Amino acid sequence: MKFLKWLGIIACIVLIIVCFLPWTYHADIDKTFTGFISEKDKYGKPGKFIIFFCLLSIILLWLPKISAKKIQLFVAGVLLSYAIKTYILFTSCYNAYCPEKRYGIFLVLACSVVIMIASIFPDVDMTGKQKNRATN
Repeated sequence: MKFLKWLGIIACIVLIIVCFLPWTYHADIDKTFTGFISEKDKYGKPGKFIIFFCLLSIILLWLPKISAKKIQLFVAGVLLSYAIKTYILFTSCYNAYCPEKRYGIFLVLACSVVIMIASIFPDVDMTGKQKNRATN
């Protein structure tokens, strides 16, 4: 399971890049929305939030401490729930018009799920101090 840490870090980097890729196309206004561009910022800029939590996840995935792994589990949960909220917000129909989903919005969900899986199964060494406390 040591590869999950690296897979989580790679997913964070990919998720940062995905914030700049097209998420949805709105033909009624002829615009492509990304994590930073939406019509008059009606959807906000979810890319800022996602990038902040991805950078935090990279740091927490890298640290070998158990407390960092617990915090990472919370951060990954917030990131996954925010990705689901963003997916629903960007792909919802309005005024009898449904936007065209692009590959970026699907990658946001996929990378967030990978980060969550990497957080659920951390690479923690249970030898030494942790194991000795259990035997006492």
